[in-house]
Amino acid sequence: MLSAQTALSNGTLAAKSSTMTNSVDHTQLCQWLNAVAKERDKQAFTHLFKFFAEKIQRIATAKLNNASQANEVVQETMSNVWRKAHLFDENKGAATTWVYTVMRNVTFDMLRKVQANREDNLSDDIWPLAESAASDTEVFSDHLEQSKMKGIIEQLPENQQQVVKGFYFQEMSQEQLAKHLNLPLGTVKSRLRLALAKLKSQLGDQHD
Repeated sequence: MLSAQTALSNGTLAAKSSTMTNSVDHTQLCQWLNAVAKERDKQAFTHLFKFFAEKIQRIATAKLNNASQANEVVQETMSNVWRKAHLFDENKGAATTWVYTVMRNVTFDMLRKVQANREDNLSDDIWPLAESAASDTEVFSDHLEQSKMKGIIEQLPENQQQVVKGFYFQEMSQEQLAKHLNLPLGTVKSRLRLALAKLKSQLGDQHD
């Protein structure tokens, strides 16, 4: 059975050596996806890679403004296409829509990773304190679920609670929170920073 990595390698080489024409239609793309899903057809996957790779690279580069990260999006997207082709249903939508949805999810994950690295490592400073504040006999699947942590968050002003709960419990990005709360992005960042500073202070006091 062909591995995803091998299929990706074959697709990459083929994409470099040949240019996909614009004559490929919806029916053909569906056939290739179904061939990958049902038969693990490496040739069909190569055709899909040739058709989508350059397009995904261009879109991801525009979103991330980083060629290396965009290339990661291409590789991860097409790897997911190889592994999840069986989930495609041509009766529910176009092949291009399905693949671009896979790409969108991969790009979103990449953006979140990039964003997390840019947020001054505030969460790295705070949440270890939350963990250490718990009793040694308490076992939690996630330290954010601790009753003590929730209690402290509930003491924050309502507007700060919204951004903390949205960011950590609902795993929304700051951009998503801004849209969800209909607020400027700068306001969301400011509220989150103030909230985290208060949480860090209170958790630190409890830990001492």
